[in-house]
Amino acid sequence: MPDLSAIVKAYDIRGVVPDELDEDVAHALGAAFVRVADAAGRAVVLGRDMRPSSPALLAAFADGACSQGADVIDIGLASTDQLYFASGHLDAPGAMFTASHNPARYNGIKLCRRGASPVGQDSGLAEVRRLAETGVPSFAGATGTLQSRDVLSSYAEYLRTLVDLRGARPLTVVVDAANGMAGHTVPAVLAGLPVTVVPMYFELDGTFPNHEANPLEPSNLVDLQTRVREIGADIGLAFDGDADRCFVVDERGDPVSPSAVTALVAVRELAKHPGGTVIHNLITSRAVPEIVREHGGVPVRTRVGHSFIKQEMARTGAIFGGEHSAHYYFRDFWRADTGMLAALHVLAALAEHPGPLSVLAADYERYVASGEINSQVHDQSGRTRVVRDEFTRRPGVEVDELDGLTVLTAGWWFNLRASNTEPLLRLNVEAADRATMAAVRDEVLALVRKED
Repeated sequence: MPDLSAIVKAYDIRGVVPDELDEDVAHALGAAFVRVADAAGRAVVLGRDMRPSSPALLAAFADGACSQGADVIDIGLASTDQLYFASGHLDAPGAMFTASHNPARYNGIKLCRRGASPVGQDSGLAEVRRLAETGVPSFAGATGTLQSRDVLSSYAEYLRTLVDLRGARPLTVVVDAANGMAGHTVPAVLAGLPVTVVPMYFELDGTFPNHEANPLEPSNLVDLQTRVREIGADIGLAFDGDADRCFVVDERGDPVSPSAVTALVAVRELAKHPGGTVIHNLITSRAVPEIVREHGGVPVRTRVGHSFIKQEMARTGAIFGGEHSAHYYFRDFWRADTGMLAALHVLAALAEHPGPLSVLAADYERYVASGEINSQVHDQSGRTRVVRDEFTRRPGVEVDELDGLTVLTAGWWFNLRASNTEPLLRLNVEAADRATMAAVRDEVLALVRKED
C-alpha cells in the first residue's frame, strides 16, 4: 500500500480519484477501520454522497470491513449528518463517503465511532492510516455480512422532534442544494411543514454543473440571492455538497453570518436548557459569548475544527456549539454537526418573529467582520512572528496563541492562522465599525504580504 500521508488529513480522508484514492485504498481503509474501531462481530454503518466515484469506493470499503468480521449496514445516499444520525441511532461506528465541497475529481471518507463520536488524527485516524499502509492482519473469524437499510425517514422524523414547526406561520424558503445531498434530505425533512420550498439545483450530480458546493464562497450564493429577491421569499438556505453545513440569506438576499446563526440557535437552546454551556471557536464573533452570557449561558472558546468542538462538548456537557464555517453541533444530535437542524431552528425563530429575517438577524449582528482572507506565504511562522512583534509593542493589546495568533483590543481583534495543508495564512478581523475593521485588515495584510 502506498504512503497515504497526502490523503489522510487532520479530520478525514480526502484525495483525487483514482490517483490518490482508489478501490484498493478504500478496501485497506475499511479493514483498518474495523480494527481500530473494534468492530469485528459488530455493525458498521456506511453512507455516500452523489459523486460518481462514491458507490465503488463504498463497496470496496465495505468488502474490507466485512473481511475483518464487521457486519456492514449500507444506508445508501445520505448527507453526512444523516450518517451521523445512523451512527447514533444504531450505536455503530460509521463511514461517510464524500469530499464535501471539493471539486468533482475528489472524494473522501469521514469516520466516526459509535454514537457519532469523531475520529481524527489523535483519536484513531493515524492508526487507521498506519494499518492500511502496513497491511491489516488476516481475521480468523467469520466474514461479516452486508445489508441495506433506509434511514432517511427516521432521520427526518428525529429532526422534527427537536424543532417543532407545526402550527408556525407559513414561510417561503428558497433552497440551493448545489446538486448535493440537500436535494435528497430537504424534501424529506420539510415535508408536511408550513413551508413552501422553492428548490434550486436539487438534481443529484457530483459533477456540480451549476456552481461549486461551497456556500462560504460569495460567488456560490449569487443564484440563491437573486432567486430570493425575484420571488420575495422569506429566507434562502444554501447547503454544501454533503449537506452538513448550511448558510442563510435574508429576504433581501443579504447573508446572515454563521456567527449570528450561532447566537440565534444558542438563545433557543438556552431557553430549553437554562444555564447551559455553549461552545464557540475563536473566530466566531464577539457577539456570540456576549449573547450567551446575556441569556444565562456559559460560553466556552475553543480552537477551530470539529474534533476540538466535540471534545469540549463532551468535557463540558455543552448543549450546542457553532463555528464561523457554518458547522453547528447539538448535544441532542450526539454532539455531531448538522446544518439541517440549524436551518430548522432559524425557520422556527423566523416563524415566531413578527418581522422579516433582516430585522431578526440584526439582533445578533453587532460587529463588522472581514470574513476569512487567505494569503499565500512560504514562511508562515516567520510572517506570523513579524505580525506578533509589531502588535505586541502597542498599549492595550492582548495576545493569545490558542490557535494561531489572536490579537485583541477593546475595539477590535484579529486572528492569523496557518493552513494545515497549503502555504497559506488565514486572516479574520472584527471591529465595532467598518472603517476600523478595514484599517486593521489592511495593516495586517501589508505585514503578511510584505516581500523580504
